[in-house]
Amino acid sequence: MAHNQRPHLVVPIVLIAVGALFLYANYRPSFDAWYVIKTYWPLILVFAGLGKMVDSMRQRENPDRRSSVALTVGLLSVILVVVVLLLHGRGFAGGRRSTFEPQHQVRSVERQGAHSVRASVQTGAGELTIAGGSSDALDADFSFEGGYSTPRIEYNITSEVGELIITQEGDIPTFGVSRNQWNLRFNDELPLELKIEMGAGHGRFNFQNIPLTRLDLQMGAGQVDVDLTGDRRQDLNGEIKGGVGQATIRLPKNVGTSVTAHGGIGAVSAHGFTKNGDAYTNDAFGKTSATIRLNVEGGIGEVDVIQQP
Repeated sequence: MAHNQRPHLVVPIVLIAVGALFLYANYRPSFDAWYVIKTYWPLILVFAGLGKMVDSMRQRENPDRRSSVALTVGLLSVILVVVVLLLHGRGFAGGRRSTFEPQHQVRSVERQGAHSVRASVQTGAGELTIAGGSSDALDADFSFEGGYSTPRIEYNITSEVGELIITQEGDIPTFGVSRNQWNLRFNDELPLELKIEMGAGHGRFNFQNIPLTRLDLQMGAGQVDVDLTGDRRQDLNGEIKGGVGQATIRLPKNVGTSVTAHGGIGAVSAHGFTKNGDAYTNDAFGKTSATIRLNVEGGIGEVDVIQQP
């Protein structure tokens, strides 16, 4: 019985794909064709495996069929992925495009006459550390690789208020090592309103020496440690939302504090606080010139509220 045969398209597809990559690299010297090939070749195995599954199902339906689409499907799928990468700027070096090579950047933002700062920090998955100690409005240290894009900083003065925005363009999953670490240091004298939007990861926020007046924190899966100890001369209002696995909140014992936890919160540990409904207050609440009010909600698994001198 004659068998159905398909011409082998593997070699022509490989030649076309590789030739197109290097042709594009000649047109755009910042594009690293070798790195794209080295990084994404495992996709051939993934899609070829899917093709094999299709072949197996087709042969069960028709035992006389001998044609194979596995490698062809795999290679065509990789070409499609590469096209998507090009459209999103993957494989470019420098600028705001993402980069595969390890990157380390240190940047500073001068006060420029600002009397206070309103900051917005938006980052994807990774590690975010915030503390004080800067003589400027901001000192930033970024370390990233694995396709993460270069963080962007915008700063403008409006009515003596420094408007600070730190963002990072969205990214897609990559194979191999992936790292995204931000270390931000704010000024110890400038009153700060801070909004943080962070994906999965670990957040360490030490506001002990920062005159923080407003905190809005929205975080995906992971852990967050918020230190609000130290002297508070101004009221502080804050909200912590998201699907954080564990949230640790450190508060000063000598400043009146009220923490409200509701909306899917798991276990709450608040030693030394008085519970009234969803609110936890300390002994100094209503007796100090400055007050800390926090609202914690979302799918947070565990909340530890700790008083420190």
